[in-house]
Amino acid sequence: MATSRKPERKSLDVKEFTFAWEGKDRKGKIVHGEMRAASETAVAVILRRQGILPVTVKKQKLRGGRGRVKEKDIALFTRQMATMMRSGVPLLQAFDIVAKGSSSLAVTRLLMDIKTEVEAGSSLNQAFRRYPLHFDALYCNLVEAGEQAGILDSLLERLATYKEKILSIKSKIKSAMIYPVAVLVVAFAVTALIMIFVVPAFKGVFSSFGADLPGPTLIVIAISDFFVEWWLAIFGGLFGGIYAFFYIWKRSVPMQIVLDRFFLGLPIFGPVIRKATLARWTRTLSTMFAAGVPLVEALNAVGPASGNHVYITATRGIQSEVNAGTSLTVAMQNSNEFPNMTVQMVSIGEETGRLDSMLGKVADFYEEEVDDAVAGLSKLMEPIIMVVLGVIIGGMVIAMYLPIFKLGSVIGF
Repeated sequence: MATSRKPERKSLDVKEFTFAWEGKDRKGKIVHGEMRAASETAVAVILRRQGILPVTVKKQKLRGGRGRVKEKDIALFTRQMATMMRSGVPLLQAFDIVAKGSSSLAVTRLLMDIKTEVEAGSSLNQAFRRYPLHFDALYCNLVEAGEQAGILDSLLERLATYKEKILSIKSKIKSAMIYPVAVLVVAFAVTALIMIFVVPAFKGVFSSFGADLPGPTLIVIAISDFFVEWWLAIFGGLFGGIYAFFYIWKRSVPMQIVLDRFFLGLPIFGPVIRKATLARWTRTLSTMFAAGVPLVEALNAVGPASGNHVYITATRGIQSEVNAGTSLTVAMQNSNEFPNMTVQMVSIGEETGRLDSMLGKVADFYEEEVDDAVAGLSKLMEPIIMVVLGVIIGGMVIAMYLPIFKLGSVIGF
């Protein structure tokens, strides 16, 4: 029996290519497009099923510069699709317009592949599910709910708003982190250059003094000697360590759990990260619940959307309790990961039957809190970074000029 299953598995892994085709529809009108299939014969069969007589089918060559599809591209695509469908543009025509209007070849190919799937008879959510790297379970579930309820345009608009708000939060957190990191990297580079090139020049001058050097100067010279001798190992170890850290971080779930909990506990950045996580969590649940997705099913997508393993674990516990008949308010309270204000707002939402509205208001509140916190962090970090740079760079300069001051006092200046 084991040997009989192998051919079936191979048949599922057939390599597909992109074909450009041209043909005539039932009215004799010339039509053309692109399609992904295993062969030209498969393209011709699919076209005939759609009532199109194929005239030419050509395999497309791969072109360079495909790039990659970014989350921002998906948000823009969703907004454009929602706008056009609300304006009455047919689905397949909307795909054509968005694909041809995109400046990214990767996005164009992705959309044309999805269009081909829909033309072949797949529903829109089934076509999206074939590309899980770009369309997660939350996205596909909401599209499916919109298709079933006949409100795909409004669901896409809600999805676009959700994507834009989540991207806004992420960009603000990144901007708050990038500035200090960039300054520290520049500070390290400047320090290394001084240690490797400038200090050895001073060392040659000091050796002709024939006098004992001050303690700070000796320390700086010793550090410089270490940098000059081991600079390759220092830079190699630093960049190799950073690469290894991110490589393991992406692939090790236990490490992600430990770091997520560590980040939430940081004294300055921790509260900002927690508020951003809560904003994503409440925004996702609000969007899913408003679309008519059942609460237990919605919680499947809420945890991963939060982007933090602490809240992924908490959401699993909440889901199991809700599935057993516990109210969402009590389940959230039992997790001990949600502030009292959030729990109380959810309680009011459950009592009044306006849970999606209350969750949306909580998300708005935390998004505003993140905005204020990021602005405050930027103002706070600037003087701290200036002080740190002043101490490091200024300390080295003073240490190197101390022997010159000492020599001046001996000579009598």
